[in-house]
Amino acid sequence: MSEARYRFASGAARAARNPYAHLWIWLFVFPLAMDYKAANAGDNHLAQIFLTIPALGAGVILSLIGPRFRDRSPLRSLMTVSLILAVPASLVTQWLQENSVGQYLRVLLPFALFQLGFIAACRPWQEERIEQFEKALFWANAVSLGFTCLYGLTIAGPLADVRYRIVSVTFLGLQGVLLHEFVIAKRFTALTLGLFMASIVIELLSVTRSLLVGTALLFALAVWMSAPGMRHVAHAAMRAALAAIVLGAMAVGAASCFPDVTEHWVQRIDFAKDATKTGKDPTTITRLAEIRDQFDQVVSSPVSLLIGKGYGHDYRYSPAYLPDLAGQISKKDFYAQRDWTAGHNFWVYQFFAGGVLFGLALPLALLYALVRCTLTYRRWRANAPDTPQLPVLGRAILLTAALPAASVGGNPLGPRFSALVFGVALGLMVAMHAQLTRRARSTALAAPLRRTPHSPLGAMDAPS
Repeated sequence: MSEARYRFASGAARAARNPYAHLWIWLFVFPLAMDYKAANAGDNHLAQIFLTIPALGAGVILSLIGPRFRDRSPLRSLMTVSLILAVPASLVTQWLQENSVGQYLRVLLPFALFQLGFIAACRPWQEERIEQFEKALFWANAVSLGFTCLYGLTIAGPLADVRYRIVSVTFLGLQGVLLHEFVIAKRFTALTLGLFMASIVIELLSVTRSLLVGTALLFALAVWMSAPGMRHVAHAAMRAALAAIVLGAMAVGAASCFPDVTEHWVQRIDFAKDATKTGKDPTTITRLAEIRDQFDQVVSSPVSLLIGKGYGHDYRYSPAYLPDLAGQISKKDFYAQRDWTAGHNFWVYQFFAGGVLFGLALPLALLYALVRCTLTYRRWRANAPDTPQLPVLGRAILLTAALPAASVGGNPLGPRFSALVFGVALGLMVAMHAQLTRRARSTALAAPLRRTPHSPLGAMDAPS
């Protein structure tokens, strides 16, 4: 056995012998599933501490006991560098911009959990540990779905207020995993069907168009992943059409039980007629006003353009959008708007916080990793569908893809729990890609197969 393989095997054996690894995985993923947003700001600081400390401690322990990759992976290196630029390097911006330390640390915490999740999960864990990671992620997401909905209903008020509090921060992530089971694996159980139906009902009650867009994007991705070749596309499209009909029937049935919800949906969809005096959707306008102000601030000077304004920096609504909100908000209230939390747009906020040097690497690397891993998944599914790492990669892709899908209506790295979950999902996705690449490299046929594309592994990605 070569020295590299011996070290890999001995590292994996040490991780397997650790009797508490199972406990650390659950302590890392599960506590923040019951994180919540208090009705009044500042009411839940103590709860946040008790929920966050176990996650941070367990994540550090997993990072220390986890086995190490001995083979180089450019994809893994790219994601690691992008996270270093986004999180630790933010100290440079904080030092130069002199933002409030408290605001900086509060906004930085979810990004730190995201990086810690990636570091802990992006390891050559054995099959048993990977199964524990996936199980902890699934049940944490399911608990978060139910806990958030029940907590939102307990502080119930008008539907217009409650709908903001009943949607879990990993709502689309859970839907992505469930869509893998239905569309790709073709497994249907009472539990998964019940969870998906519950998510559809919550989605309708929330009256949130961005959630529907996110679900549709994840559904389209799952259909594309399930059809590894062009001849399978027609069958996948037919299954997708049948599933869409079933979901549409569920939506109609749920809507008939809640006439107020139907009325809100009609108003949200047909906002141009009666939502505002200007005929423009106020939610969309406020999001655009926030984005415009962040962009204007970050390009206001060469220094801020290079390193950004920093996490926790104040931003407001751009005055350019005040006329579009006529009748919805007074001029005094418009200019009184001030925030420092992670903005509602993940892509723009990263640029706002980190500039060209620290803010662009993470979003671009994340998109590249998703595309690269999805293409790899399709090739392996077409040529070696029984590969053990493939189902894990598929679920991790759809869970990670929920991050850009959720960014349609918000910043998924703003809440602590969603940042942690997406970090773990990204780590598993990159780790499975690295293991598949190592499997391809270890076969003696890896080089000749590039000249024989019809062989079982011929369409595989070149080793990276």
